Formats: sequence, structure tokens, C-alpha cells
Amino acid sequence: MPSPDSPAAAAPTATAPTAVASTASAPEAPDTLWFTRCPVPTATGIAADRGWLGREFAADGIAVRSLQDVPPEVAADHHYTHALTGLFREGGNVPALWARSRGERTRLIGLTWIEERQVVLVRAGSDITGPGQLRGRRLAVPRHGITIDFWRAMALAGLRGALSLAGLTLDDAELVDVPAAPDGGQWAAELAALRDGVVDAVYVKGALAVEAARRIGAEVAVDLDGAPDRRARVNNGTPRPITVHQELLDDHPDLVARFLAVLLEAADWAAERPAEVARILSAETGAGEEGVSGAYAQGGHRTLHLDLSEERLALLEQQKRFLEQQGFLAGPVDVHAWADPEPLRAARALLAARRAEGRTHGG
Repeated sequence: MPSPDSPAAAAPTATAPTAVASTASAPEAPDTLWFTRCPVPTATGIAADRGWLGREFAADGIAVRSLQDVPPEVAADHHYTHALTGLFREGGNVPALWARSRGERTRLIGLTWIEERQVVLVRAGSDITGPGQLRGRRLAVPRHGITIDFWRAMALAGLRGALSLAGLTLDDAELVDVPAAPDGGQWAAELAALRDGVVDAVYVKGALAVEAARRIGAEVAVDLDGAPDRRARVNNGTPRPITVHQELLDDHPDLVARFLAVLLEAADWAAERPAEVARILSAETGAGEEGVSGAYAQGGHRTLHLDLSEERLALLEQQKRFLEQQGFLAGPVDVHAWADPEPLRAARALLAARRAEGRTHGG
């Protein structure tokens, strides 16, 4: 097996076809499966913490590795481009849709919806106390020098959602570009601009945003989590896709189904263990107890399950249209054609069979 730092470890190697009399040989299984996830609640993160992904494929001689745990020269930009054929990605939909729009042969095999504390913040004492008062105000839109600026996309989608609660659009406010330093923390540039009076309001989400906002004494003007219509909260992580490369799915559908079966079991395990999930989320997000509890709704440990329901596909379609309108996608994406429900169906059947036989990872 190649060393972790060798080029061969960064992607499964192609196997030369073997000459046979009448039939082609089956593609050789990869020696490594990769996974990547964002620093947010994911079934992948739960399964990795439990050691179940490595255990699932150990007997096959297949290593399971995280892009987050290898040097940058190995990980490259695969978290965004998904050019690594042996990679499972559970992360934001902006990079996933962007990669698909560029022609990368990925398939959508699952979606989650996890509430993540989405708010618009203002300075203490501001007269902005609701979405209608965002009209004409200066709203921060960060600009990062990265392959796909998902931070900018998140801010625009979050501000759009907040404005929509008052029947307004992005055209009804003044969008202010805020350059972000490459080594700056999450939301650091926007919150600094708010603190310094450069802008009147910023969009933030998640655990680290909760902690950062409290450090500068910012106040919530719009709580998107409180909106009854979840379409106002459609953003990079809502819904969050799981994608896999078409090549892996074509050559080894059994490996894909087994990987998903582990994630399904992890989501079930998490649903009964809120304290354990909180511990794992703290490690995944880098936030403390206050940030985690403030960012993720009570009962969020029960919402890690995957599906490809028509409702979630429609929400992803909404996000796709917005990203197209804002110029983030390189080409058209047909969300329904991108989705393949068969791996998830096979995973559910596999997990049911394992449970009937009493041989799941959780015991």
C-alpha cells in the first residue's frame, strides 16, 4: 500500500485491463476510500468518530481516510472540486453544485437538513430590529480569494432569506464588499466591518459565529431559524448533500451502499445520544459548549438522517437557481438528473438485513 504522502495515496490508481477470452474483468477495488466533510454536524463525522468507517472496510484491505487528516499536498482542493474518484463528500452544496456545473462526474446520493443558527447581526443599540429595516442599509458581503467563494455565496443567500421575510430582495439594500484575509477566522472580516461601522448588518451561521458575535457584543436583528417557512433558510448547508464520483458508483456500487449504510447507522446512533453528539460537534466545529448549544437546535442530534425526498430536492433546486443567478455556477445543473436514489435504497436494505442478523457496528 502506498505511503500516506505518496501521489498514489491521493487517488485510486487505474488498473490495466486484463486480457480474457470473452469477458472483461471487474474493476479492481481501490486500496483507499476517502471522505471529507465540513466542520458541521454530519453523519460522516459521527461515523468517523466511532471508528465505524475504517472497521467496515478493513477486512477488504481498503483503508478509509479523511482529507482533513492528510497534508495539503495530498488533500489538494478535492474537498471543493471532487476530482478524486474514490471520495465521499458530505459538505456544503455550493462547492458540490459548482463542481457538477464544471462537468465533474459526481452523483448526488443523499441530502440532510440540519438547523444551524442562521441570523443577521447588528451593532448593539442599532435601530435595525427586523427584516423590514434592512431596506437601504449597508449589508456585508465577504470576498475570499479561493477556488469557489462559498462564504460570499452563503452571505448573499442568508441576506436574501432575511430580506424575503419582509417582501424585499437584495436590490433593496446596499451590498458592501468586505475583503477577507486568507488566514482570517470564520466571519472575522464581516464582524470587524460591523464593529467598525463600515456596514450595518452581517449574516452569520453556526457555532463559531455564535461565539464570535458574543465577543463583539453584536445583537440579533433577524433570526432566520424562527421563520416558519424553511425556504428562507436555504443556504450552503441547508440542504447539505452527500456526493460520490460516478466512476466509483459505476465500478463499485457495493462499496457505495456499504459506506451509506454506515452513515445511516451513525445517524440512528446519534439520535439516542445527545451528549455524545455534542462532544463530537465540539471537536468537529472547533467551538466550545456555548457555541455548539447556541448554534444547533435542541433535538438536532436526531436530524442527521439522509434522504432524497422530493421536498429536499426542491429546496436544493431553489439554491441552485439562486447560485446560477448570482454567477457562481459554470454551467447548468439538473438537480433531479444529478440525484441517484439507488445507492441509498441499497444501503437501507443492507442495514435492515444486518440488523436482522445482529451484526451492526453499534452492536
